[in-house]
Amino acid sequence: MAVSDTQKVDYLWKKLGYGATKTDTNALKKAPNEAIASPLLLRGDKVWKNASSIPASIPGSSAGVVTVYTTAAPQECTQDITSTANRTWKTTLTDWISPEIGSTYQVKVYIHTASDAGNAAASGTQVFATGSGNDDEWFFDYQSGVLHFVGSNLPNGVSFTGKSVYISGARYTGDFGVGGDTGDFTFSTNVMSTGTTNGDIQIDPDGTGQLVVVGTNSMLPPSGTTLERPGSPSAGDFRYNSTENKLEYYNGSDWVFLESSNYALVTSDTFTGDGSTTTFTLSTSATTNNTIVSINGALQQPTTAYSVSGTTLTMVEEIHLNDVVEARIFSTALASVQTLIRDADNDTQVRVEATTDEDTIRFATAGTEVATMTSSATVFANALQVASMTTTERNALTAANGMIIYNTTDNKFQGYENGSWANLI
Repeated sequence: MAVSDTQKVDYLWKKLGYGATKTDTNALKKAPNEAIASPLLLRGDKVWKNASSIPASIPGSSAGVVTVYTTAAPQECTQDITSTANRTWKTTLTDWISPEIGSTYQVKVYIHTASDAGNAAASGTQVFATGSGNDDEWFFDYQSGVLHFVGSNLPNGVSFTGKSVYISGARYTGDFGVGGDTGDFTFSTNVMSTGTTNGDIQIDPDGTGQLVVVGTNSMLPPSGTTLERPGSPSAGDFRYNSTENKLEYYNGSDWVFLESSNYALVTSDTFTGDGSTTTFTLSTSATTNNTIVSINGALQQPTTAYSVSGTTLTMVEEIHLNDVVEARIFSTALASVQTLIRDADNDTQVRVEATTDEDTIRFATAGTEVATMTSSATVFANALQVASMTTTERNALTAANGMIIYNTTDNKFQGYENGSWANLI
């Protein structure tokens, strides 16, 4: 025996109304008593990701995530030949926007001559969802885009000979899928990238929020040589210069090494002209603005006579044979210096340490501290050895009060005081 309509309705009541599995008849088990959950399937690939961008009222033309089929250009349907003649018509398009979004999204249906969409609304017959009172209602499935004359009869007084059904409405044509709107971003494991050529990646906290990088490790900035600096930098650009082994930033006109500056250091490079060379390599990176150039002591005009880019000094004219070019490069020194001098492996150095208690200069050799100096005392960890010299060598000194030497002629420690040398013991 076929399943009764009553049992079918009970299944739908339990499934749609209570999200439950039907396990018995309504007489033996009411919907609230069904215990096995059966929620409706929600396919992630069919979720309208940009649904919030759909306006409340249907727009006059296609815009954003909405494609509009106006009354002047409705969608012509094809008949479903598997159903009763003229009973079901297919738009072949899915994801029509339903009146759930806004009442103006209710589709309009016209019956008119086939292949004449432009005149369907003006010259065709409009039929309504509620019918004409002759049990000729229609139902439009907005998900599948199929119109079905659900009443017992077809529209009253309408001939379908040589006719088509036309649909005017709107469809969602934005992105699908779950999760936030990722725009043009793609994610692969822990790598985020964008498909926009030369496009910036912007992080924009809301209101007074800040960009916070959490952790105890470190952050790695972009790294590249001086020649790999960006061609069109913006003020505030920040990178590590692998040519100079220094952090640098762009101040709006020049690249500047990231150092606190209180006073200038001067580097002097000299070159001898050969009568043809116009470019010279400097010992450190510089700019035209922080380099002074002279030829045989005569100052040259920046830009007019020379220019500097990185480590390259370019003279406008060749330097005559044996003429001496001097380039004085002004750079910044650290305002607060901790390590003044150190060797390559960092085990021999002079360090200045500032604490709340005292300022101390520490001297270390081969990893071992050999002396400390404060405002009150200088302490040597090992024996102190003064200069050794003969009497003749001693007398050649420009002596000053307080000098101490070891005289190898007399085998005595001697000190200078008030114009003469005297034995200490």
